[in-house]
Amino acid sequence: MAREESDREDLLAEATALVERAELLTLNDGIAVVAGFRRDGAISFYFGADPVYQFNARNELRRAFRQGRLIKAEQGRLVALTRERTETESQLVRHELSRSETRTLLAELDSHLSELAQRVRERRFQLVGQVPPDVDVVGRIERWLDSRGDTTIAASPRVG
Repeated sequence: MAREESDREDLLAEATALVERAELLTLNDGIAVVAGFRRDGAISFYFGADPVYQFNARNELRRAFRQGRLIKAEQGRLVALTRERTETESQLVRHELSRSETRTLLAELDSHLSELAQRVRERRFQLVGQVPPDVDVVGRIERWLDSRGDTTIAASPRVG
């Protein structure tokens, strides 16, 4: 995830931790989605600058970025970190998501990923680019989306 709070301009070029990645422009709404895999198989989805969903290699949600907040997994629960600035400092304020807030986030995640899966299956997207160019990255993303099942929350925000 970007350390700065600016829009992510060129994830296809800059997200080098995602060794296989593709940028898809979804047809009808024109949303750019970057999805990619780390070496261990962990996948991340960037729906423009927000939302972002990152999974570990066990397909558990480990981090998200939604409505300007970093959300991370801690012991199977989700915790939001919100940056609050004063004239002299910047603090991250921690808030554990309630069951209702967690259900809402997971429902939105499911909606985003289900819609993306449908568009990929129906080939309703334009491939903007991919890295590496000679691998079926879109096919790998499609297989992950089709086999993902219910989303579970990781014990930790770490990849491994």
